[in-house]
This record gives sequence, structure tokens and C-alpha cells, in this order.
Amino acid sequence: MTRENIITALDIGTTKISAVVAEMDEQGGIFIVGHGRAPAEGLRRGVVVNMDKTVKSIRKALDDAQLVSGMEIDSVTVGIAGEHIRSINSHGVVAVGRSDNEITAADVERAVEAAKTVAIPVDREIIHVIPQAFSVDDQSGIKDPVGMTGVRLEVEAHIVTASVTSAKNIFRALERCHLAVDHMVLEALALSHTLLTENEMEIGAVTVDIGGDITNIAVFHDGAIRYTAAVPLGGKNVTNDIAIGLRTSVDQAEQLKMNYGSALASMVDPEEMIAVQGLAGRPGREISRNVLASIIEPRMEEILSLVMREVRKELHGDLLTAGLVLTGGGSLLPGCLELVEQMVEIPVRLGQITGVEHSPEELNNVRHAVARGLLVYGFTHEPMGGTKSGGLSRLLKRIENWITRQF
Repeated sequence: MTRENIITALDIGTTKISAVVAEMDEQGGIFIVGHGRAPAEGLRRGVVVNMDKTVKSIRKALDDAQLVSGMEIDSVTVGIAGEHIRSINSHGVVAVGRSDNEITAADVERAVEAAKTVAIPVDREIIHVIPQAFSVDDQSGIKDPVGMTGVRLEVEAHIVTASVTSAKNIFRALERCHLAVDHMVLEALALSHTLLTENEMEIGAVTVDIGGDITNIAVFHDGAIRYTAAVPLGGKNVTNDIAIGLRTSVDQAEQLKMNYGSALASMVDPEEMIAVQGLAGRPGREISRNVLASIIEPRMEEILSLVMREVRKELHGDLLTAGLVLTGGGSLLPGCLELVEQMVEIPVRLGQITGVEHSPEELNNVRHAVARGLLVYGFTHEPMGGTKSGGLSRLLKRIENWITRQF
């Protein structure tokens, strides 16, 4: 794509891969002009396990998006998530460079670089260094120190790292699709651009993205991301429980979950009956819808209990005034919101997507919140230096050099 005001977001999820093409007008409005989707084959919990299948799935989603938008896609803003993602908070300190002690953007950049000097395992790659707050001499809690006067500049930063191998495989799959990378973005960070308001990020909020294989968690407070984690359970585990409990196929279990499922058994009518197909030619049968909900509820309770355990590691409830925001396909299960409200003592709401002025109706739910967040992120950040012409090759070369040194 040759026009700078058009970008493509690529959401490599655990159950689906979505490509969304959008244009920004002169007033800053974002309009989706094309999209494509394909099953996420060759991936498990955000990690490539079969390169050929992954490339085929990405290519299918891109081809559909190109067909609808009428534009050739040669670069993407791509999301990254999974159990291999780790995050730590770091501290950087520098002396102000100018003789008159005025802080410049260069000083800020040096402080952020200083925060990156924290010990990172050699098998991990830094994908984000996100400033949380600055201090100038004895004054703390500063959001933007540029233009202020001081002799000592400090920064608290959130560092997000990914497995070198996992990141390399994602880049390799994109390279095989002849794509450059404008941005590689932590999905939880992308979600904050479209699900949270500035006020919610200030007073404290948690995003919980219930996907197919994993549930991603991000804690925000004082206007910045503070903690990220992943729980290795998601909607597929619920589907598998149904298949085992009702002795039916996984496909039938997914249909039952989507059409009749509830995360809270007390919300369904025990007298309502539903048909369950038999396996291998066995006759079908009818069961109470309450039985289905009784299979779903314990697994959803487990997922949400693990989520809250991760959240409580970092913050107490009184620091999460805005509460918990549910997103992802799993959050659309009836009764999910009510179940969470019973389990936690903080406000809970289902995510509402913002930041995009025009979107096809099928993209207007939280299943597509990551792709929408990637669009907003891509339009509000400059592309990574050099990735459109050779930067991808240089990154791959750097990763390959590391592997050569290790083995």
C-alpha cells in the first residue's frame, strides 16, 4: 500500500487470524475498508507449531482483505501474545545533557535506554519499553518531562519481552507472506487503545481477554500498563469439557456452547431440553440445558479464579477503581459477566469498542477488539525504523546470530 494514511492490522489469534485494512481521514477518523478472516491453523497458544499451516492461514486472511479493500497489502501492524510473553518493571537514571539543564526528548530517550539495561535472559527479545512515569530531581509522578528543568532524570518503565524463538517464527511466517512489519504490538496494549478511557487507565483497570487457548491479562494504573500475564486456559477448554461430558464431537460441543451455553447454571431454565448428536452413528439424545451449564460453569470459574490470582499478585482491589473489563470471544458467553460479578468485589463490565468511526457490523464485537486496537495503535505511532525496507531481514539476522552463538 502506497498511501501513508492506510494501514493493515493482523491479529494472529489462537482460533482465528484476522486482517483488517483501515484508512484515516483528514480529521483523524478511522474507517475500515476491508477485512479477511481464516481459522488459525498451525498455532497453539500464540506459538507457531506448524509453519506451512500458519503461512497458509495468514495468506488466506490477507487475500480476503485485499479482495474486499481492493488494495495490495505489503506491511502490517501485528499483535503478539501467548504464554511466552513476560514483563518486568525497570528503572532508568540519566543526567540531563544540556548546560542550561532543560530536559529534551533526547534525554528522555536516554533514560528509557537506561531502563533497558536490566538483565534479560539471552533467549528473550524486548518488544516494548513503555514509560510509566518520570521523576525530575525530587519531583515524581511526571508524565512528560520535556521542557522542564533539572539535573537528574529518572524513568519507571514496563519492559515486555518475548521468546526469541517464538518471535522469530512469527516474523518468518510474515516474511514468507512477503510482508514487512510496521509494528509488533503486545495485544493487551493494543486492547487498551480501544477498550479503556484515559480516566480508567488513571484510576486503575484490568483487561481480561478470554481467547481460545489462553486468557491474557493486563493491569493499568496511573495512566500506564503495570503488569501483564497469561493464563493457559480459554474457550477451547470449555468446549473440550462439553465434548467429554456429553460424549459428543468437538464441533457439536462448540455449537452447543455457542447456541445454548451459559457460564452460570442458575441463569438457565432446567426444564428446557436440547438435542445432542451421538458419536460414530450412535443415536442422539436430549439433555437439560442446565446440565450443559453445569459443565461450563466450573471451567469458567477456574479460568476467572486464575485471572484474579494473577491480578492480586500486583495490585490490591482498592487500586482498581475502574474495575475489570472483559473482552475476547469467551466473554460473550451468556452469564460470564454475572459469574465474574459474583467472584470479585470490584466493578465489572463487558468491553465496548471505541476509536473506529466506521466498521462492518460483523466486526463490532469484542471478538475483534484486538484488530481494532492494533489499527488505533498503528495510526498513533510511527512505524518501526527501517522495517519497510530491510528491517525485517536485519531483525531476523540478529536473532539468527544469537542462535549461532548459543549453538
